[in-house]
Amino acid sequence: MTDRIQRACSVLLATAALCSAALLYCAGDNAASAFAGRTDAAQGAGGGTGPLSGMVIAVDAGHGGYDGGAVGRVTGVAEKELNLDVARRVAALLGEAGASVVMTRTEDIALCDDDPPIRKKLQDMQRRAAIITQAGADMVLSIHMNEYAGRSQSGPQVFYREDCPAGRLLAGAIQEAMITGLSPKKKRAALGGDYYILTLGVPSALVECGFLSNREEERLLCTEEYRQRVARSIAEGVSAWAQLDHPEPLPAVDRSGEPGAQ
Repeated sequence: MTDRIQRACSVLLATAALCSAALLYCAGDNAASAFAGRTDAAQGAGGGTGPLSGMVIAVDAGHGGYDGGAVGRVTGVAEKELNLDVARRVAALLGEAGASVVMTRTEDIALCDDDPPIRKKLQDMQRRAAIITQAGADMVLSIHMNEYAGRSQSGPQVFYREDCPAGRLLAGAIQEAMITGLSPKKKRAALGGDYYILTLGVPSALVECGFLSNREEERLLCTEEYRQRVARSIAEGVSAWAQLDHPEPLPAVDRSGEPGAQ
């Protein structure tokens, strides 16, 4: 029975990979529109009663495809895999709390062409931003894993757009919830930072869930139980934020002059 299940799963995964490849091939230079078109289905989740009812929340799984992100020092696990898993879990929990959720990616792909006229990373970020903007998102949560040259650094770290009161409040609520829910040895404070994904004119937070360069934290992040705790802490932070009075976010950064901008 186990062998049959494993074979079936392998077939399903292979089919999904072929479909993804076909999508990318057919999309070509219009890939941004193709990816943006997928947000309608993603937004179907949630939308009921709950503390987040009426909100559209974008959940961005960092990296993907050619861009693996950080790498676990012991297991060699790619950050992109853990980001996507946690992002899916966060999306499910936010949906249960009543939010409509849009994800920038639901597969191991980069949102860029194979040979774009601009830097791959820039095109990827532009397309993530387009998905979020076109969905009319009220909030952005970008999921990542951290790393450092040394092995001693640990603990979740949440970033917000520098000098943005709305982002600072959201990041602070998530940071506090992660400290409560995960009991990390290193209890960090939310910090301001300069990140593309946080400049779209809505309350936003970039969540570094833990350090893949730390042996113990890498071990924890490689378990489903801990990743679920991470996701639940993030969702609880968002729900706590929803009960607060919210300052206005900074306006979106005008990127119309960037290469490749539509």
